[in-house]
Amino acid sequence: MANLFFYGTLCHRPLLSAVLGRDVSARPARLPGHSVFWAAGQNFPLIAEGGAGADGVLVEGLGPEDIARLDHYEGGFIYRTRDLTVEAQGDRVTARVYFPIDARWQPGAPWRLEDWVRRWGPVTVEAAADVMRLQGCVPSEEVHRRYGRMLVRAASRLRAGTGGPTRLRRHAGPGDIVVEGWRQPYAHFFAVEDYDLRFRRFDGSMSETVDRTAFISNDAAVVLPYDPARDRVLLIEQFRMGPFARGDAEPWLVEAIAGQIDADETPQEAVRREAQEEAGLALSELIEVAGYYPTPGSKAEFLYTYIGLADLPDTAAGLGGAEEEAEDIRAHLVSFDDFMALMDSGEVVNGALLLLGMALARRRAAIREVLRSGA
Repeated sequence: MANLFFYGTLCHRPLLSAVLGRDVSARPARLPGHSVFWAAGQNFPLIAEGGAGADGVLVEGLGPEDIARLDHYEGGFIYRTRDLTVEAQGDRVTARVYFPIDARWQPGAPWRLEDWVRRWGPVTVEAAADVMRLQGCVPSEEVHRRYGRMLVRAASRLRAGTGGPTRLRRHAGPGDIVVEGWRQPYAHFFAVEDYDLRFRRFDGSMSETVDRTAFISNDAAVVLPYDPARDRVLLIEQFRMGPFARGDAEPWLVEAIAGQIDADETPQEAVRREAQEEAGLALSELIEVAGYYPTPGSKAEFLYTYIGLADLPDTAAGLGGAEEEAEDIRAHLVSFDDFMALMDSGEVVNGALLLLGMALARRRAAIREVLRSGA
């Protein structure tokens, strides 16, 4: 049996329970001569020698299965344990402590658990289930490579868990879906997951076991910038892999500004960030249009769409995109009438832009009236 001293995220009891797969007792403890910092540029802490002491918790009597689960979770962050003496309520106890094993992570600002819980706690606990599901199947170093994507997916799942209206459709209840098997044959920027499951039929019976596969791409936010004073929109153009892989003779698409929602931001924050990255554009008011699944038969992706009011002078057009993501984006300023003509001609073949174009056509008069009235 082993004792473990935790000084960082695993002091958060919901996360510790998710990693261990059970609840355990812990008591306050302190590691003298050490300090805890944020890992610079990361969303987790590291411990370093020096300082008045690192506060944390001591968990005693952990067995081999517990240690294996902890090593899987912490190993991806390139952390390994050392045996050190900690002080716990007047006792001096030898305990294992996870330390970074190389200089990959550098200390940043002093660590405060409360700050981390407020910003990262719920999504990290949610992602821990995905991390632990891969124990014994995927090396911890490979899990860490995917971890950023796991956090984004966890944030998507948290948003999805709030549900939506069920006035017409069935309200899902306990036992309506039974998962009997799960596999993940591919995981990189996107993932593919294969399920064996049964679901509740409309006659009340359960279906036979069926094999269903889902393409996992995370939530994204889309915005159509519109200048009501000049009555024009900003559209972007870029090469798209999907049309190319389909064999489309024209794989450069006209679209609205869009991007994945990061794990620590809202859909509204995401579209404002993407507008700046893709077009150097600052948005004022965001008008919510719709949230929807583009391809619910096979894709987990969910889109949040907005019309974004903006100042669009002639200088707003040009080239943009994030260089670190190899983006090559051209922005176009298009009058409302020309935008409608592009939609009618079939040159706009992007579903989110078609939806936003129809929404703008329906709301345009009201938006411009607000501008004229100065309200």
